[in-house]
Amino acid sequence: MTLTYTDLTALQRTALDALPFAGNHVVSGPPGSGKSVLAVHRAVMLALTGGPAVLLTRSHLLRQSIQPAITALGPEEDGVTVSTAHAWLASWYRQRTGATAPRADDGWYDWRAFIREATLAEPVADLSVVVDEGQDLPQEFYRFCRLLGARITVFADECQQLTETHSTLAEVSKALGGCPVREIGGNHRNTQQIAKLAGHFHVGRTPPDLPARQGPPPRLHALPRPGAVVELVLGLAQTQPRQTIGVILGSTRAQFDLVTRLDRAAPRLNAQMYTSEATQGRYRTLDLARPGVVIVHRASAKGLGFDVVVVPDTHVDSATDPTSASLRMAYYVLATRARHELHLGYEGAGEPPLLAAIPRGSLVRP
Repeated sequence: MTLTYTDLTALQRTALDALPFAGNHVVSGPPGSGKSVLAVHRAVMLALTGGPAVLLTRSHLLRQSIQPAITALGPEEDGVTVSTAHAWLASWYRQRTGATAPRADDGWYDWRAFIREATLAEPVADLSVVVDEGQDLPQEFYRFCRLLGARITVFADECQQLTETHSTLAEVSKALGGCPVREIGGNHRNTQQIAKLAGHFHVGRTPPDLPARQGPPPRLHALPRPGAVVELVLGLAQTQPRQTIGVILGSTRAQFDLVTRLDRAAPRLNAQMYTSEATQGRYRTLDLARPGVVIVHRASAKGLGFDVVVVPDTHVDSATDPTSASLRMAYYVLATRARHELHLGYEGAGEPPLLAAIPRGSLVRP
């Protein structure tokens, strides 16, 4: 079962209560510590103090997963606006200038144009900005929010960076005027076995403490043919029909191939798939609370959680240096999406080097 957003541990309540309403704040925590839960509660609390409040995410899929909690907790009128950072910025610029926000080569916007307009605009009275997975937003974003006169709360983990335009905790703090970084601990998502495996990919100084909850050990599957991943996913869906099964892939082409194969093999399964390339329809809007199979891209996995996670294409990383910090960070994020079971798969004759170095005590082989 998913931890509901109204359930806060004593540690999470203490962390939330310690945040003053005024000023800017950065809160750091490992996967499963409840950063998204706290971001939701923080945004609702700030909305209740008056003034506009926005909760921003890097990905559209994470926005979808958070919106129901805001709807359930927040006030019906003058509540929290949940948006991706890109969409919120584009809307602000359009309302300010009547023009489309100018883009930059890195996928963001022309920050010089935004900064120029922000310096000319009147500060937005009592504006509250809460950011989830804030390590994936550039420093310029936080400088822009300060120019708007916003009170800003950022929840982040710099060990979970998946984008090129990321920020370290120190950089976020500096951009917000040097506010201190507060730490929260605990892991309420993963089992001890999953967290132990994820620890092999951790790039920080010390891996987070292991949770107490027990579960089956992560498994590595050799996939001898393209149809093998379909058999793996269907087997999990049949034996665990009430669970959410997240299949995380490294390319959109692989996503479409898998959803097509699943639709043919088991049309009643009604597998869901998300791609950022879709603007509407089946591949854009998902029901993340519904049990069953959800196929997502690695770039959209941040902040999500599934009862069972399958990463069937680890072979695509075989040529990458296994000591690469970016590769290890990516697998740290992928592994920690799983609440109860984690399955990794590969095609080809040998295990990818990153996984071959993991002892059998942490990863079960065929």
